[in-house]
Amino acid sequence: MTDQLASDQPDQEQAPEQARSLRSLLQRAAVDTRPLKIAPMRRLLIGQGTSFIGAQLTQVAVPVEVYAISHSSLYVGFVGLTGLVPIVVFGLYGGAIADAIDRRTLYFWASIVSWAMTLGLLLQSLAGLNDVWTILALNAVQSGAFAIASSARGAIIPRLVDTELVPAANTLNYTLGQVGQVLGPLIAGVLVARSHGFAYAYAIDGVLFTTALYSALRLPSIPPDHSGRKLGLRSVVEGLAFIGTRSVLLMSFLVDICAMVLAMPRALFPAVSDSRFGGHDVGWLYAAIAIGSLIAGLSGGWIGRVRRQGRALTFAVVGWGVAVAVSGFAHQLWLVVGLLALAGAADLVSAVYRQTILQTYAPDEMRGRMQGVFIAVVAGGPRLGDLRAGATASVSSTTIAWVGGGIACALVVAVAAPLVRDFWRYDTRTAVPAEPEQAAEE
Repeated sequence: MTDQLASDQPDQEQAPEQARSLRSLLQRAAVDTRPLKIAPMRRLLIGQGTSFIGAQLTQVAVPVEVYAISHSSLYVGFVGLTGLVPIVVFGLYGGAIADAIDRRTLYFWASIVSWAMTLGLLLQSLAGLNDVWTILALNAVQSGAFAIASSARGAIIPRLVDTELVPAANTLNYTLGQVGQVLGPLIAGVLVARSHGFAYAYAIDGVLFTTALYSALRLPSIPPDHSGRKLGLRSVVEGLAFIGTRSVLLMSFLVDICAMVLAMPRALFPAVSDSRFGGHDVGWLYAAIAIGSLIAGLSGGWIGRVRRQGRALTFAVVGWGVAVAVSGFAHQLWLVVGLLALAGAADLVSAVYRQTILQTYAPDEMRGRMQGVFIAVVAGGPRLGDLRAGATASVSSTTIAWVGGGIACALVVAVAAPLVRDFWRYDTRTAVPAEPEQAAEE
């Protein structure tokens, strides 16, 4: 008996140690919540996360309403086109404005305009106009306001948290956004199948958006540091020149353009839902990518500890393209959703690295302009991808438009990224941010 007790003692001593190791592993994998201890950052994240649920209702309702009126994937692609131009123009110029005036003020008033356009969509739906061009016009104005608000918000985050917490803040921001991208489309999928469903979607968006307005009002004043140039076209050009002379930044934008323009299948969802699934499950298609992103974000504590972010970004974008391509062959809803979720997980990882590289590589006086370019690429790219997908499907098929785009994305990025040595070798432990004056001279 004594020998048996002695033999059991090591196992009893190892059990607490194993439990501690498991807890440590889970803590390292779980999302880093330290930025939530900072009150302004916490309000910004909560307001943005809540309002994003409503925004996704509108993001689904607009193309589905356009398809219901026109029965054309090409017109659904026009939704992306009418959003693209305002996002590029106002994203770039809005970023310059964010470097010249108080960023909280800019964020608040741009959000007001976006909110007003949601109310406009509600009114046209209640009036039963059934006019595609009215919807496209409202979408265009809302896209411009969104670009300005996003440029300001992205430049605000590095002013609210320490540099070491920027990856964690971005992970939280994207994770909360994915909550909206999961819940919003699922709710919208139920609503748009009902009578007056589009109006319900726009109305809920209008109500939830008030949380973003409240969080903007509660932010501290965030004036420019006055080291940048005055507002004007030259300021925008300087921002573009800064990116053009920095291969790390330039390549991070180019891989995202490839990912969104070549591989985004979103414009095909209404047609695929109608032809493969009887038109009843469009919400699941719109939510699928976000489901994977949400899971990746909640288990993304490791993201901030990766130092070779150029390679990690490349692998994530290639993974996105491959998963999208394979999902285009599937004819079972659960399989399409699962593969798109896998693509979404890769997209979340790539998004965090793109944003983190940009926010930590540029000085504060350039951050508004950098965020303007970021929004133009990140928000404009999918809209251009919508046009690409819709146009390709109109002359071929939805399968060719879907699968071919994913394959093209994976191949282009896998070949091109390693050729840019500074980007491929980018390591946060040795990277030194460049000053704007150096970029201009080069």
